[in-house]
Amino acid sequence: MEQNKSLLWPQGILIALLALGATLSVAVMMLLRPNASEAQSNQNIDINNNLVAKVGTQKRIEGLKATMLTSWQQEAQAKGLGYTLAKRFQGATIKEAKLSQAQKVIALTFDDGPWPESTAQVLDILKQNNIKATFFVVGQNVKNFPELLKRVGAEGHVIGNHTWHHWYHVMNQQAAAYEIDHTTEIIYQTTGIKTNLFRPPGGIMHNGVAAHARNTKYAIVMWSSDSVDYSLPAVPKLIDNVFRQAKPGGIVLMHDGGGNRSRTVQALPEIINRFRKQGYRFVTIPELLEMEDKEQTVIANKK
Repeated sequence: MEQNKSLLWPQGILIALLALGATLSVAVMMLLRPNASEAQSNQNIDINNNLVAKVGTQKRIEGLKATMLTSWQQEAQAKGLGYTLAKRFQGATIKEAKLSQAQKVIALTFDDGPWPESTAQVLDILKQNNIKATFFVVGQNVKNFPELLKRVGAEGHVIGNHTWHHWYHVMNQQAAAYEIDHTTEIIYQTTGIKTNLFRPPGGIMHNGVAAHARNTKYAIVMWSSDSVDYSLPAVPKLIDNVFRQAKPGGIVLMHDGGGNRSRTVQALPEIINRFRKQGYRFVTIPELLEMEDKEQTVIANKK
């Protein structure tokens, strides 16, 4: 019996120690759990703070861009920026510039903008390639997306008038005047640029708007090379369309607005690369017309 008691005593101590150890473990875990929770909470706070900082930075960048565009617009209005056209082009219809073959220049033009996504994508590609183009804009699109047009002007591209509604039907004199005059006014109010370049929607010359443009001395700018991108051809076909009739002094018609222009955006880098491989450089419509005027003046003086 004494021997059994002596055996039970160490066992009791062992059990007591095990119980104490378990109690201490639970206590330690309870102490650590708030610390882990606090660490997680601190991590969440850091993530939230970083997110807020990023959003705040992005907002400041966008605000700076808007301020710069507004400043540029106000400066343009103060200077009364516009495009100088020789008298021979005022009220004239132009499909291409009459230049010697030695002057391998081409003018890229884009119609129906400004338009969400595609106009900005076209501008990005032009900027990457250091190219200035000419944009014929629709008045109601300018009203809806003024910031896009401000960017067009601020990045040095030329802006032309493509009527307010892009209508094809016959209009009386008053309606035709509204289509052009109202669009020119909103271009000026948005960018500070006074345009004297006009392109009739669909190239239609007999529905009243072209007559008003001619009578008010706009240069009526048509094209010599049509991408036919409005019919949504495959990208290789679109590119082939551009080059089928491309030549020095030519004017290329494409669209940055009025619908899905993803194929135009996809084709544009290759169009640029192919023209450059052929030795062309890119000019705006006013630059193209100035080159023709200088050549024609030289020819006239030699007679």
